Amino acid sequence: MANHYYSSTPESESSPVYWEYMLKNKTFRFKTDAGVFSKKEVDFGSRLLIEHFELPKIEGALLDVGCGYGPIGLSIATQSPERLVHMVDVNQRALALAKENAELNRISNITVYESDRLEAVVENQFAAILTNPPIRAGKQVVMDIFRQSFRKLAVGGQLWVVIQKKQGAPSAIKELESLFGEVETVERSKGYYILKAEKSLTD
Repeated sequence: MANHYYSSTPESESSPVYWEYMLKNKTFRFKTDAGVFSKKEVDFGSRLLIEHFELPKIEGALLDVGCGYGPIGLSIATQSPERLVHMVDVNQRALALAKENAELNRISNITVYESDRLEAVVENQFAAILTNPPIRAGKQVVMDIFRQSFRKLAVGGQLWVVIQKKQGAPSAIKELESLFGEVETVERSKGYYILKAEKSLTD
């Protein structure tokens, strides 16, 4: 059965719930459901990424890869109402929820669409890409997200990643270093790493 959160069409029976959560000093109302990642609360990794993310100095759109029901992308869209935030996921149920949650929270500067990794993303000059990657989908999927993100960033654009040490943070850092040359560990907490890599002129 396709019940994991990184499947296109989860087969778990729909059982939607609503709840409220504070992110960056703003209270959001979320609708979640079975078959999506962290349906009962915003997971610790996503919260840590939201808390430590800083808007890039360059202009341009932002991208949330593996957006789920939308906590990262919607929070970032609220922080930067002048920017368009792309939100992509392979999970159709999650995408529908992300659209509903944008409406629930009156957030309009977003575009939500289906994409396996970044395959369906046309924009090539993102100022920042954020991801809490689907570790259970496998290392190859995660590394593909890193490589594709590098190609989609503008010069001066940044890739922000949250990943646990036990789920591959050291190998993620090595891959990001091979792509970007340098990786900053912005924060470490409870085994989670917040990584930031910037695309430079020489990349």
